[in-house]
Amino acid sequence: MDFEPLRAYTWALLLGLFVPLSWILDLLLGPGVIVFAVAGLAIVPLAWFLGLATEELGKHAGPGVGGLLNATFGNATELIIAVFALSRGLTEVVKASLTGSIVGNLLLVLGLSMLAGGVKYKTQHFSREASGIQITMLVVAVIGLVMPALYVLSTGTRSGVALEEMSLGIAGILLLAYVFGLLFSLRTHRDIFNPVTEVSEKPRWEKRFALSVLVASTVLVAVESEILVGSLETARQSLGLTELFVGVIIVAIVGNAAEHGSAILMAWRNKMELSVAVATTSTTQVALFVAPILVFVSLLTAKVMTLDFEIFELASLALATAVVAAVVSDGRSNWYEGALLVMVYAVVAVAFLFHPPSA
Repeated sequence: MDFEPLRAYTWALLLGLFVPLSWILDLLLGPGVIVFAVAGLAIVPLAWFLGLATEELGKHAGPGVGGLLNATFGNATELIIAVFALSRGLTEVVKASLTGSIVGNLLLVLGLSMLAGGVKYKTQHFSREASGIQITMLVVAVIGLVMPALYVLSTGTRSGVALEEMSLGIAGILLLAYVFGLLFSLRTHRDIFNPVTEVSEKPRWEKRFALSVLVASTVLVAVESEILVGSLETARQSLGLTELFVGVIIVAIVGNAAEHGSAILMAWRNKMELSVAVATTSTTQVALFVAPILVFVSLLTAKVMTLDFEIFELASLALATAVVAAVVSDGRSNWYEGALLVMVYAVVAVAFLFHPPSA
């Protein structure tokens, strides 16, 4: 009998106790650091169940549709948190969380995965071609994010219709790149991403049960996201942190915690191919799907979210992309490379901690 899934369920259910606890604390204490922390912990098991339900539905649907489901719902938790933050006017926190997700996936998740796997295995291997394509997609996204910032630098204009329309146009192009990427990885060149898009496992859950878990998890994530975002500003001021640091480090880690854990666990099991795929695919989803979608969603709010990111954020994205491109270029990993990636992430986190608030 395989006890690892049972242990995972046990931990998820135990962490699930934070869900009702966050509701009680929110009613008793109101917005604050404690409520923010408990709501963040409550989101972790919910995100895990959401991802598991999506995976099980994908097994029922087959490799093609299953891959599409995983691609669509892979960053559902982060997307829900961002939508609630946008509705409260926390645009800068949302943009910072997008930066944090990309940098975190590339440096922290991939680094911890290589470190965990490298402790157990001297050298691990993965597809150079598949990871190379993901890095190329990410470079395209970085170019798309850099152009609005260059426009602001050259014109000195940080707002206006032109910047909003430019952001909408670039968001549309990035979404198109994402759709083409799905077509490439799920249909025309599926063999390159094997076993990422090929699912051979039999489903453990019935389709109706998986769908019920997916719906319930999504609803509860939405409720917890409302509590998390509602207490974010009070918690930030209490801790003396900037919106930039909270978005790049704290919110990004909370939104991706469940996915981070699965990538590290895969590396520990010597499935480095899947571990690298989780980190890189999640990164390109954020850059080419989540960010553009949020730009269009912001049309429904009082303020349109532009793609004008802080130069500090863009430099971090570019440096993270460059260092990961160098690490994955040989299709092999070891514990030292993982440790170096984690250290680069720590350097970035310290820099954002001391970065002054935006004017």
